[in-house]
Amino acid sequence: MFLAKSNPEESIKKHTDNLLQNYDILKKIYGEEIDINWSILKLACLYHDVGKINNAFQNKLKRTQKKVEIKEIPHGYLSATFIDIDSLIDKYTEEEVCILVTAVAKHHIRKFEIEDMREEIRKEVESLKEVSKEFKSEFSYDEIPNISEYIDEYSLEALYNNELSGFSKEEDKINYILVKGLLNRIDYAASGYYQIEYKNDFLTEALNEYKKSWGKNADFNDLQKYMQDSQDENVIVVAETGYGKTEAGLLWIGNNKGIFTLPIRAAINSIYDRIRNEILKENNNNLSYKLALLHSDSLSELFKRVEAEEDKLKLEDLEILDYNDRARQKSLPLTVSTLDQIFKFVYKYQGFEQDLATLSYSKIVIDEIQMYSPDLLAYLIVGLDMITKIGGKFAIITATLPPFIVDLLRKRNIEFKEPINKYTKKNRIRHEIKLLKEQLNFEFVREQFQDNKVLVITNTVRKAQEIYDGLKDELEEKINIFHGSYIKKDRKSKEDQIIKFGDKNNKDTGIWICTQVAEASLDIDFDILVTELSDLNGLFQRMGRCYRNRNLEEGKTNIFVFDGGDELCTGIGFVNDKGIFEFSKNELREEFKNRETWRISELEKLDLIEKVYSTEKMNSTDYYREVEDTIKYLDSTFIYEKSKSEVSKVFRAIDNIDIIPSEVYKENEIEIKKNIEIIKRKYTDKKDLKTTEKERLEKIKARIAINDLTVSIPYYFSNYDNTYREEINDYESISIYECEYDKKDGLRHIKEKVKKEYEEDIVNII
Repeated sequence: MFLAKSNPEESIKKHTDNLLQNYDILKKIYGEEIDINWSILKLACLYHDVGKINNAFQNKLKRTQKKVEIKEIPHGYLSATFIDIDSLIDKYTEEEVCILVTAVAKHHIRKFEIEDMREEIRKEVESLKEVSKEFKSEFSYDEIPNISEYIDEYSLEALYNNELSGFSKEEDKINYILVKGLLNRIDYAASGYYQIEYKNDFLTEALNEYKKSWGKNADFNDLQKYMQDSQDENVIVVAETGYGKTEAGLLWIGNNKGIFTLPIRAAINSIYDRIRNEILKENNNNLSYKLALLHSDSLSELFKRVEAEEDKLKLEDLEILDYNDRARQKSLPLTVSTLDQIFKFVYKYQGFEQDLATLSYSKIVIDEIQMYSPDLLAYLIVGLDMITKIGGKFAIITATLPPFIVDLLRKRNIEFKEPINKYTKKNRIRHEIKLLKEQLNFEFVREQFQDNKVLVITNTVRKAQEIYDGLKDELEEKINIFHGSYIKKDRKSKEDQIIKFGDKNNKDTGIWICTQVAEASLDIDFDILVTELSDLNGLFQRMGRCYRNRNLEEGKTNIFVFDGGDELCTGIGFVNDKGIFEFSKNELREEFKNRETWRISELEKLDLIEKVYSTEKMNSTDYYREVEDTIKYLDSTFIYEKSKSEVSKVFRAIDNIDIIPSEVYKENEIEIKKNIEIIKRKYTDKKDLKTTEKERLEKIKARIAINDLTVSIPYYFSNYDNTYREEINDYESISIYECEYDKKDGLRHIKEKVKKEYEEDIVNII
């Protein structure tokens, strides 16, 4: 028996059968959506691993030979020598045959200089001719009745000059990405013993059932109907907060493969919970084949939902691992995700084809596009260009739409339905603004608290802590603070608390002081907003957390904006672009020349966005220049220039480091050391899959427990004087950082412990 792999032991024939099973599933579910020559893809599945019959590979798997006598030739290249290109050229175009040969040869990325190995390949091919005579008795398919009939290195001539960059036509490049990418997905599914795709036959019906809960004669609103009618097109829509954008996005996806992206993890978790609890109304194993949660901490979030008392996710621990694996393999029909999990392919890293090929039959909803940093916005622009060219679709749904973003999409000739209508509730006023030409101060915040719900949003953690320090002694239990400098365990607790407090049905009163972590997508509703000015987009996002879906009474001011007076607000030039801040500040001051307060309508907000975020104004800002520079860089990136792990570091903002605050380490030292020992343990018996899975689960839970005690800080704050590193193994370690930490108000850096050149940066952390 010729083996494809040894743990567990599996023959090439059995592995190929598993590929064909997943090929059939993919074709059955998405055969009409994927524009590919399915016969070429099937041949790629059949041929992809036949090169593994070579003696060196078989001896290695069977452990009958400790050392390979010659440098091993990647099996993909040997597999390609079985492809009879002369006979195929009668059935397929020359380009299709080249695509087949190249996809099979390079289905696993290996550093391999074929020109240096021609003689070795020739010798190996001669050896394969003998071995294949035995192999043909166990490997026979209608498309390849006699596998030993043709083996020749001549087939590799179709590969030499036809890597992706070598295909002259755009159409051929796209077809190559589809064939290689889907071959990779099918191969990985077969190797991992999971199903490649699950059919979406439930979402439209679930949304119609959900609509009934609104009332007897309830119907979808005009935005939702528009999105439902535009399912076959790329769309951009602008709709105010509380207009039903989530439902609109899901209606646009319909019974198709869909991905819903948001900029903030807390918002993603919230949308995931809303879909599972309110729309799908499933929390058992059925859910794990329908809806995925996908971000860097999603496994931890799933375990928390299993352990929760309310809205409990009813899955066993090992089922959670399988569920998370399906999410990471993008096998589920509906995914709620961060951008970094979907758009890494823009770097064309080694193996990017499988991610891009998956998006060729997917529909992507991008919520709140205006909130992305310049580099992430550039990834989106380039990514949407690549996705639409290969067949995928997108919908941008946002409360405010900066016109320069639309111009960037047009510049790349990306087709979409223009955002003609602005969906607002006519004659409804939710906000009355007062502009204060000074710095935000805690005395003013105190005056606004009159047995109501007051939300304070600052641009930086330091400013939030300053306001909190000024009020905590007097207000005690009535004041809370939430920002990005908490360990993950405490941050999750803070998120849960503010969502519960900000629920429209909760009658509690108090003050929450936050940074931009509360800026968007959290379903919270406060009575008063007191905020620093960041820019107009940020301001209107923040205003969306106040009077979320209520009409404002006459004569009441509920939004107080501090523009810094003659100075900048905190974080400007570090967190927020200085040019955009100045444009926003000047525009607001112009509007307040002849008024004390402004009862602003939703359309007036959008008009201000049009003025401030025009391409004409934006192209003078550092933000815009960084977007354009990143786009140019991505366009000039060579295929396979970076590995996937390198790209992951770019997306994870690798200029940060995860640390455990020293005080947190001391409080949890016994638990941390116990979990480190679990991670260090060797697996008992890797051949015993059941035991291995249990041990893997223990290690995962130990890593999650340690990770829950970490917080991310800029790497340059860490140095030999304030950080101790404890090694776990060759690949993992923990960093213990000397600082002040309190679960109420979070991390505070010790200025004297940070290098002098970085001391000023402490005040600008968001």
